Amino acid sequence: MGSTITFSRPDGQKVQGYLAEPAVVAGAPAVVVIQEWWGMNDQIRGVADRVAQAGYFALVPDLYRGKSTVEAEEAHHLMSALNFGDAASQDIRGAVQYLKGRSSKVGVTGFCMGGALTVLALTMVPEADAGVPWYGLPPLEFVDASKIKAPMMAHWATQDGAFPIDSVAPLEEKLSAAGVRYEGHRYLAQHGFANETAMGPNRLPITQYDPAWAQIAWDRTFRFFGKHLG
Repeated sequence: MGSTITFSRPDGQKVQGYLAEPAVVAGAPAVVVIQEWWGMNDQIRGVADRVAQAGYFALVPDLYRGKSTVEAEEAHHLMSALNFGDAASQDIRGAVQYLKGRSSKVGVTGFCMGGALTVLALTMVPEADAGVPWYGLPPLEFVDASKIKAPMMAHWATQDGAFPIDSVAPLEEKLSAAGVRYEGHRYLAQHGFANETAMGPNRLPITQYDPAWAQIAWDRTFRFFGKHLG
């Protein structure tokens, strides 16, 4: 359904990405989809396909430059080596700017590591028109909430072993104090509840796919993007 494309960062460097297109491209809005710590794998390309089937251009920037893994230790290594500020202000902003060439409104969404990057991107990508992080947030000291001008919806897991739910309230207080248009949803679920590969014996102990909560969160996400991206 999608294809590999190359786009430019604001600094001129080239980045590859996976672009899925909607059935009707004329006037379609767009969403940047940000990977989990595993890299740009079939699962996150499938998320982009799902977003495209809902009527959006969907672009996954390849933050790891071609690398992906199924091993948690290697994923942690790849994520640790990633410059989050550079990824948000350059790779993700470049992806948003690329999509602005086809769509008047562009949103950002991401999962796990990508959720944290979505929050950061909303502070660093003024072109973004809406953002939806899923179960991931950056250290609070890196979040300049006064820079967030786009509306934001977030999906949090109350049993999250990677991003503890206790860390969400301080972020929400910061967003509220800055006047960010924000709505947060909490789910009685574990980390990765929307990742359909997080099931069976090969899943991480802290992750668990929950199809019921995932569907509710996706319904909310598409209503939110429909309202703010058109």
